[in-house]
Amino acid sequence: MSVWQLVAVGLVMLLGLVGVLLPGVPGQAIVWAAVLWWALTDMTPAAWGVLIGATGLMLLNQALKPLLPPRRPGESGAPRRTLMIGGVAGIVGFFVVPVVGGVLGYVGAIFGAERLRLGSRGAAWTSVRSVMRATGYAVLVELFCCLLVAGAWLGTVLWG
Repeated sequence: MSVWQLVAVGLVMLLGLVGVLLPGVPGQAIVWAAVLWWALTDMTPAAWGVLIGATGLMLLNQALKPLLPPRRPGESGAPRRTLMIGGVAGIVGFFVVPVVGGVLGYVGAIFGAERLRLGSRGAAWTSVRSVMRATGYAVLVELFCCLLVAGAWLGTVLWG
């Protein structure tokens, strides 16, 4: 697979990660489709292993979705900008501090944005709890699954 094709797969995967943060956009399906595209083009055992792992993880996420609270961003009281900041920080945090950085970045950025917006620590934590109840758990689990798939793909491309 050429470098340009790998870059294109990476950009599609990044589009899927951002799509997880936007209601109505099938971000998880986009990430999985990018892995499928790569595996069908690369045809190595490592590529097929990542595809099989990604498929299993995405199916597990779909099975867990009914158990999580539904996404209702309007009920959290936080502006959509705060949720986007949290999502972007979660994506960046995942790659800066592998695995746990995604959760820390998401929650930390929401707290920071709400602290700036509301002015007090107590109000910011109340808002973080509200955001996590309204949208956070479902978004965080889906984003984490997609980040694990993206990390597995990136690791296989770089070191595979």
